[in-house]
Amino acid sequence: MTDDRWEPPSVLLAVDLVILTLRDARLHVLLVERGVDPYRGAFALPGGFLRDEGEAIEAAARRELAEEAGLADVHLEMIGVYGDPGRDPRGRVVSVAHLAIAPWLPDPIAGTDAASACWTPVEDVLSASAYVKLAFDHRRILADGVERARTKLEHTSLATAFCGKTFTISELQQVYEAVWGVRLDPRNFYRKVQSARGFIVAAGPMRRPQNGRPARLFKAGPVQALYPPMVRSTQPGHEVLGGHAAEIAPEGGELA
Repeated sequence: MTDDRWEPPSVLLAVDLVILTLRDARLHVLLVERGVDPYRGAFALPGGFLRDEGEAIEAAARRELAEEAGLADVHLEMIGVYGDPGRDPRGRVVSVAHLAIAPWLPDPIAGTDAASACWTPVEDVLSASAYVKLAFDHRRILADGVERARTKLEHTSLATAFCGKTFTISELQQVYEAVWGVRLDPRNFYRKVQSARGFIVAAGPMRRPQNGRPARLFKAGPVQALYPPMVRSTQPGHEVLGGHAAEIAPEGGELA
């Protein structure tokens, strides 16, 4: 006889946030020090559970953005779904991870269940010699989020989300160098940016710094898909972080 008294498994749904910004021309991620168990005292990505069964997933992500980083109108997109059994000691928890990007973000204020919050250079978490360890599977989520940003900088206008409303070509180049972790030739970069039609457009008068030559200002253009793309060059199996080549250690392991 078939037992048809099936009951659905108990599953909790959460959102986690990879919030990226540039600080001192380096790519940083927002981390929180957990103030509650599990992993009390460990660093993790900001996030939390859905507030109730009526809250939409994107609404939950934007609510966490506001609560954890005081952010509202920023670029936000889903990275993926993470639901391996055992990823959370509290039970079966499925997380829908999101990538958020904003320019020049201030020092964060810890949320309700966090002891502290801080901006941390990405290479301090992802490089083979990283000394910052993350709770749960958040290192994997961060790595996926950073790779998403790196790839989208090649084919879309996402780089402008790291900039203010107006910016110089030099500031835009800093975005690519920080996210890709490479040094770019200014003349070649300028040529590639200008050849991508609709990527950026002129934005009024020049900026006159205290020292140096006046710089022309630009703003994000009307297109989202870049043609031709801004293709990066890296060696397979390696990433370049903080201006130095560094192998990326696998999740939870060490390089051979």
